Amino acid sequence: MPASMTYPAPPPEAVPDAVTSEALRRVIEEQIGPREPGAIYQNTDGAFEVLAVVRDPQRARELLGRRCAQWAVIIRDVFQANGQPFAVGSVWTSSDRLVRPADQAHRSAVRR
Repeated sequence: MPASMTYPAPPPEAVPDAVTSEALRRVIEEQIGPREPGAIYQNTDGAFEVLAVVRDPQRARELLGRRCAQWAVIIRDVFQANGQPFAVGSVWTSSDRLVRPADQAHRSAVRR
C-alpha cells in the first residue's frame, strides 16, 4: 500500500494593508489610553505628567530599548522635585487613574 501524501493547507487570504494598519492604530490608541501631553495620571507607581507621546515605532524602540515597541510615553514624576523625564511603554489599565486630562491646546498639537 503506497504512502498517502498530504499537502499543506493554502495560506489564509492576506488582509489588506489598510485594514491591518487601522487595526494596529486602534490597538495602540487603546494601549496609550488618555495619556496625551499635559495629562497627569496616577497608579501604584506614583503620579506622572505626560510630556510627549511618541507614535513613531522606530523612535519608540530607541527610547525603550525594545525591538517590538510601537509607541512610548515620555513622562515626569510629579512627586519628584527634580524629576527627569523618562520613557515608558506600559499599557493603560484599570489601575491607572486620570487626575488631569490633557488640555485642548495639547491635543491639537501635531502628534509625534
